[in-house]
Amino acid sequence: MSGKQTYDEVVTGRRSIRGFLDRSVPRELIEEVIALATRAPSSFNNQCWNFTVVTGDPLDAIRQGNTEGILAGNPDSREFRRPEGDMPEHHRRRQIDVAKQLFGAMGIERDDKERRQDWTLRGFRQFDAPVSIVVTYDRAILGSDIAPFDCGAVTNALVNAAWSRGLGCVINSQGIMQSPVVREHADIPQDQVIMICVAMGWPDPDFAANAVVTERKSLEETVRFVGFAD
Repeated sequence: MSGKQTYDEVVTGRRSIRGFLDRSVPRELIEEVIALATRAPSSFNNQCWNFTVVTGDPLDAIRQGNTEGILAGNPDSREFRRPEGDMPEHHRRRQIDVAKQLFGAMGIERDDKERRQDWTLRGFRQFDAPVSIVVTYDRAILGSDIAPFDCGAVTNALVNAAWSRGLGCVINSQGIMQSPVVREHADIPQDQVIMICVAMGWPDPDFAANAVVTERKSLEETVRFVGFAD
């Protein structure tokens, strides 16, 4: 990624980055990216989103606590819950397909339990990124449809803004699986609900999984046009 990118280049070129260079990200650049992201649409202009940007020792403490909790068998304590029950087959199939792509790129065989577990733990370590941005929303609107709309929109804008500046991101729910650990070490106030985190840093060009580009549903599968002339 070099030079100024068009909107189309950002949207079509962006991909999830899971391997990062050991290189810090300037605070000024992060502020620039977040300021751009907050131009995202907001339901009734509520702008319920907030960001806690974590690096250094506090982020290392989150990685350690998150990983230790998972290995100890602590239950998932994410505050923004996923749906109960089994995921519909066609959604689950897309999850499996991207896992196959990633494992294939990394050369991880199906029966290689050690490397498969190591890959899973990378997610709980937020992929060893130098920066984690924890996206939260105001607890006062817990349960409303405003929070998912606003936080989804701003998170999408965040990863695209980062990409436009040469940074890579991955939206990562594993990184907040042990939410009390995140809340403690990131000093997140109780009036905020932890929604998601975004691992951010400079993409490692030699990390094979970074080259994976996931497929998207076709327009024929996704879009219905009503009232248009043939």
